[in-house]
Order: sequence, then C-alpha cells, then structure tokens
Amino acid sequence: MLLAEIFAITMIVVTIAALLRGFPVAFTLAGVALIFAGAGVLTGAFEPAFLRAFPQRIYGAVMTNELLIAVPLFVFMGVMLEKSRIAEELLEAMGKLFGPMPGGLGVSVILVGALLAASTGIVGATVVTMGLLSLPTMLKRGYAPELATGSITASGTLGQIIPPSIVLILLGDQISNAYQNAQRQLGNFAPEPVSVGDLFAGALIPGLMMVGLYILYVLFVAFTQPSKAPPVPRERGQSGPAFIAEILKALAPPLILIVAVLGSILAGLATATEAAALGALGATLLAGFRNAGEPDNTAFGRWAVGLGALALILLILMGAFLDLRLGRADVSAGEAAATTLAYVLSALAVLSALWSGMRLLSGGKLGEVSRSTAEISAMVFVILIGATLFSLVFRGFGGDEMVSQLLTGIPGGQWGALIAVMAMMFVLGFFLDFIEITFVVVPIVAPSLFMMGVDPVWLGVLMALNLQTSFLTPPFGFALFYLRGVAPHEVTTAQIYRGAIPFVILQLLALALVAAVPATATWLPNLMAG
Repeated sequence: MLLAEIFAITMIVVTIAALLRGFPVAFTLAGVALIFAGAGVLTGAFEPAFLRAFPQRIYGAVMTNELLIAVPLFVFMGVMLEKSRIAEELLEAMGKLFGPMPGGLGVSVILVGALLAASTGIVGATVVTMGLLSLPTMLKRGYAPELATGSITASGTLGQIIPPSIVLILLGDQISNAYQNAQRQLGNFAPEPVSVGDLFAGALIPGLMMVGLYILYVLFVAFTQPSKAPPVPRERGQSGPAFIAEILKALAPPLILIVAVLGSILAGLATATEAAALGALGATLLAGFRNAGEPDNTAFGRWAVGLGALALILLILMGAFLDLRLGRADVSAGEAAATTLAYVLSALAVLSALWSGMRLLSGGKLGEVSRSTAEISAMVFVILIGATLFSLVFRGFGGDEMVSQLLTGIPGGQWGALIAVMAMMFVLGFFLDFIEITFVVVPIVAPSLFMMGVDPVWLGVLMALNLQTSFLTPPFGFALFYLRGVAPHEVTTAQIYRGAIPFVILQLLALALVAAVPATATWLPNLMAG
C-alpha cells in the first residue's frame, strides 16, 4: 500500500475517533486535515499546491454560492414560525378533529408533524413543541408511553425529508458538485445541473409515503391493541360550522405558506433561495399577525399584516400568469398596468413586513429569532468550510480514487456499491450528526456512484431518508434527546428508546421501497422537467 493511501485511511479513522470523543466538528475536520497535510508534505506524500487552491475553493463553493443563502433564510422562517404558536393551534385543532377515532391523537401528532415539517423543517423545535403540548395529553388519555413518545419523535424527523428541508439544501449542494465532478471525469463538460428544486420534488412523494406509513402503524396498534391508543370522546361544541371554522383557522396559515414556498419552487417561479426569502417574509407576516405574545393587539395591526399577506399572494399569482420582467423593449399596455400594480403590492408587502418586524422587535421576539438563526447558520457554514478543507486534503492523498476503486470492486456492481454506502451511512448515523455525514461522506462516495450510472436525484432522496434515521437511532439520536428534555419524569428513557424502534424500521422500509422503485423519487422531477 502506498504511503498516500495510508495517510488517507488514517485521516478517516482519526476524524471519526475525534468526533466520537466529542471534539467540535468544524475544528476537527479542519485540524485533522491540516495536520495530515503537513505530515504529507514532510514525507512527500502530499502536494502543497492543493492547500494553495483552498481559498479559491472557499470563494467559489461557499462565498459565491447563492444556493447557500437559502440556509439562513429557511432557518429564520422555521424559528419565526416556532415563536408564532402555530404548532399549539394546529395540535389543538387536529386533536379535536381526529381524537374520537382509535389512535386519533397519534394520527393528529403525525399530521401536525408533517405540516410543521413543510413549514419549519427544524427537528428540535418540532419535537420540543409537540412534546410539551401533546405528550401530557396523550399520557392522560391512556396512550402507551412507547407509542406516544415514538410518534412524537418520528413525526418531528419528517422535517428532514419533507421539503423545504435544510438536509435537502445541503445535500443538493454537495450532490450537484459531486455530479459535475463525476461528469467531467467521464468527459461530459456540460452536464445537466442538479438543483435543490429537483431534490425537493424528488423527496415530496417519499415524504408523504413516510407520513402514510407512520399513520398506518398507529392505526394498526390502535385496532389490534386498543388499550395503547384509546379514542377520546368528543366534547360539547366540537361540531357544526363554528367547529369547522376553528379547524380552518388553524390550518389555513401554514397551508398557505407551504403552498407559496413549495409551489413557487415546483412551478418554476422561484429558485430555492428566492422561495426561502418568500418563506422568511411570510413567516414574519404570520408572526406579526399572531402578534407573538404582544398584549396590545389591535384591529389595525391585523388589517395591516393581513393586507400585506394578501399582497404577497397576489404577487405570486401575477408572477405565475403574467410576464413582469423589467427592461423589455416590447411591453403592452396591460403588462405595464400589471407591472405598476406589482410595484404597489410589493410596497404594501414591505410596509406590512416592517410593521410586523417592529412589533416583534418591541416584544423581544425578533432579537431572539435573529440570534438563533445566526447561531445555527454559523454552525452550518463553519462545518462546511472545515469539510471543504478535509475533502481537499483527502483528494490530495488520492483518497477519491481509492474510494472509487473500492466501490467498483464490491460484488454486485452498482447495487452492491449503493447498498454498501447506505449501510455505512446508517451505521454512522448512530454516532454522527447529519451535517457531518453530509459534508464528509457525500463528497467522497457520490462521484464514484455517479460514474457507475446512479441517478443523482434518486441518490439524494435515498441519502436524505437514510440521514433521517440518525435522529432516532441511539445513543446520539437528537430527537430522543430533545424529547427526554421535556418529557414528564414518569416517562423513562428506555420507553423513549423503545418507542423509536418501530419508526426506525418504518424509515428503513421507506428507504427500501424508494430504492426498489426509483420512480417514487424521479417521476415528479422528470415531470417538471418535461
């Protein structure tokens, strides 16, 4: 074995060992890379020119990458919605709607988790919120602790597969780069780009399929073991037009925001970054409308924010059916009038957002949301920079060629290599965070799989489903930790862990179904492209 290959293998081993010891991810990746690069230069196994290319790579892959702007925007959107009490109203409404049926509270939790996943996408916020609001009620109504905790933690992880998802954005960036590198090595210097919108479209059906599997499991338990998920008797007043209006009032705001954000991407009206900006603005308006805890809520304020939200919706509809591009030579009178109206609607939306921002600022919510957004975004980007240096040094030792030879040598060809990669990612999910796996593993293994003919969208969805399990697998399943922090003392940690096991099996079942039927991930993106 060559000295460079020994360095490459040792890099991986040392990095995993350091991460398991609890060292900070970004500094572990960058520190290990620099140490091994220095040792490689001294021994002649590493070419220093790779390090000189690092600033240019950071500038090209991070600083000028417009896609990554979507990360802080979607994080801001999720944190802002967390503060607007949307989950509380959704859980209350869904509980009243589905509670009287066997397993109804469990179904309500999963549906609310799916809606929050499509509107916030933040696992910690979803699990903590539903753990505080629904777990005491489920236990009081006689639900088995394992089923109650399992449904809460599992539905909280739906934010990793149902778009808009931070995982899909980060995976999309890494897979796009890996696909272009693989195509260049195959001699194709003008490959079709892989966008985050393609991954969003590809993950939509598997995400809904996951929701369906969760619901079927809860209903199966409710009908085969009624004592574990008893129905909740309907109370007086939970029927009629007033009750329907209450349900619609809770469902309408998140559904409108989901349709606006995802619809603009899937319809080709906006890129992921532009849709993220739309989501951040919509979340601000929604939080302003709900007043985020402000005691002096006024009718004028609700009207002001409501008009701004209406203006935003009209702008989206106008963009879908009218050509509002500026600087064109041939503009009809109707298009000129529509452009003028778009200016007025834009001004109204901006003024409403400013009013909402001032209300949230005076209530202390805007500062709290901004700090959380800055902390999460800084963590992601620092890890990205460290991972970029790590992959650069690893490639300098010839690690990418070694991985390619290893995967192509696995029996079974493309399927053998794919199964090996999925198994490796699943095992790493027991010990590492999804961001670490995304930034470390994907750049190493994805180019080799693409050169073997694996579809990039299909691979991205498979990886997203695989990474979703990392939130439920002990000992470092973050969804389990989040729920343990807010669960009542009578709920034991062992019950939380046992409750997650059936849902991990369902996630692996969904992974196997998407792997066996690639069209579940590729049909919608291909339809959009056509």
